[in-house]
Amino acid sequence: MDIINLVLLAFLTLGIIGNNPTISIAVTVLLLLRLVHFERAFPVLEQYGLQLGIIVLTIGVLSPLASGKIGPETIWKTFTHWQSILAVLIGMFVAYLGGRGASLMSQNPLVVTGLLIGTIIGVTFFRGVPVGPLIAAGILAFVLQFLPK
Repeated sequence: MDIINLVLLAFLTLGIIGNNPTISIAVTVLLLLRLVHFERAFPVLEQYGLQLGIIVLTIGVLSPLASGKIGPETIWKTFTHWQSILAVLIGMFVAYLGGRGASLMSQNPLVVTGLLIGTIIGVTFFRGVPVGPLIAAGILAFVLQFLPK
């Protein structure tokens, strides 16, 4: 068994120990792709996986609007209540960080490894949600701009 499969099995173990089906399912799919020698899927996943994940996440977030659970009056209140205005501003900042993070992740594979390990640890032991790598990369990019190169 090669080292990559062992690392993936370790991540699967962390997902199971942490009772996190998202990590467990993702790692299982990747292990299966490796075991059936479907390596040609990996470049496609690397190129489009993040975008596809963001699309699915956005669909989930916008579903209450599309289903009518969030109506025009709720949208209007977003701009009249201080907590909602703060939420809009923080949402804008996080979107900015996500954009910076996507750029950093595409330019620096070494950083991606650290972010992924940190995210898996955060998901497994701190009940986090695995949307962390993109935002973590954005925060890292934001911090790195102030540090000497």
